[in-house]
Amino acid sequence: MSTKTDTKDTQIEHISVLDESLHPKADKDRTVKPRDYIFMWMGDGVNIGNMTLGASVVIAGVATLNIFQTMLAALISIGIISTIFALNDRLGYTKGIPYVVQLRMSFGIKGTVISSLLRGVPAIVWYGIQSWIGGTALNEFLKIVTGGSFDNIVICFIGLQLLQIVISLYGFHAIKWVETFASIIFMIGLIYVFGILVTSYGTEITQTWVQAEGSWGLPFFALIMVLLGNYAGIFVSAADYSRELKTGISDKKRGALYFIPITVSYGFVIAIGAMLAAATGITNPALALPEVIENPIISAGVSLFIVITVIATNMVANVVPPAYVITLLTKLKYKASVTITGLLALASFPWLLIQESSAAGLSMFVLIYSAFLGPVISILLVEYYIIRKQRVDTAELYKEDGSYAGYNPAGLIAMCIGAAAAFMLVELAWVIGFIVAGIAYYLLSKYAFKGSSFKKGTIFDK
Repeated sequence: MSTKTDTKDTQIEHISVLDESLHPKADKDRTVKPRDYIFMWMGDGVNIGNMTLGASVVIAGVATLNIFQTMLAALISIGIISTIFALNDRLGYTKGIPYVVQLRMSFGIKGTVISSLLRGVPAIVWYGIQSWIGGTALNEFLKIVTGGSFDNIVICFIGLQLLQIVISLYGFHAIKWVETFASIIFMIGLIYVFGILVTSYGTEITQTWVQAEGSWGLPFFALIMVLLGNYAGIFVSAADYSRELKTGISDKKRGALYFIPITVSYGFVIAIGAMLAAATGITNPALALPEVIENPIISAGVSLFIVITVIATNMVANVVPPAYVITLLTKLKYKASVTITGLLALASFPWLLIQESSAAGLSMFVLIYSAFLGPVISILLVEYYIIRKQRVDTAELYKEDGSYAGYNPAGLIAMCIGAAAAFMLVELAWVIGFIVAGIAYYLLSKYAFKGSSFKKGTIFDK
């Protein structure tokens, strides 16, 4: 690193009251290579929660969308996801700062408390949901290998959650290796399941899903929003991941590091989820998968496969961001924060959210929190690219009494305006909130709150 960068890092260490895990990540500490990054996002995309979203297009044995509508919705959402990832990861990549520090730029040091919880709470809930699905699968595995003498989902859920807490204590280094190993296993397993569904359940899938009339109206656009909203919590905190990536990678190449693995994994999993629901009528993939595989040995392998996908997904999407939020709010060390994150997920009542009757409710949960995250990501992008022209004083973000002290009313008001607009049509919540909040933030930053310290260094700084 250059002397200038070393000097700035030293300055931040002296002025910051935050835990060192939230300080800018130095070049020498970035260990994630492009290959690792691809495996990481592939591993995140291949998970049972995403299968559940794919299965949501088949309700009570009736498909609301056909195969063409479902896959086009998936491709559109993946294109938007990858684009926003590539745009929002740049500040974290160039400056090495995490998401919770990035938020200070638009919401203020105190205002960040509110906006960071909008990322942390959904992640913890998803952590619990994924773990409950994994616990269900682990229970299926143990039932098979013990000949039915063991059958206790609660014990499996708690045991799996404790294992994930232990893995997360080792930080991003452990995540990198878990994802690399898991991604290879995932794709082999998915290809096998896909083959079984096509050869053994082709007629049921064709009649229920492929040849369904479906809709090109609101259900089609609602699915785009659900699939997009599923990643809303992840790409809004893109800085948490890009700060770990080795330097020297162009913006276009980083964009490809998102688009390629997410298309392969997310698209494939959505299709398999819909196929499983069409074949079995069961929306919980952890229960549906054993139904389509009659060989007990292979069924045990598939159940174990689900457990691995759950661990891999949680390590990427549902551990690091909320842990950083807890570290920010409590000043605890990172290891203590990831432990608390795991314990909160344990107590999030996921067994209620993942019931057959809750499939529609789970989709609604995604839409509701994405109604807030759409505005947040829009505000961050308008701030960085339009209002600040990608010029950010990193040290200023760590000053408790600097220009970002307190609340930025423009950011908080714009977020609320965007969310309110989104709730007018919750099926399209994300895109409505995104557009309205971005416009509102620009206008408020330009015309309101004259003399605000948040205008310093922006195009409105006079």
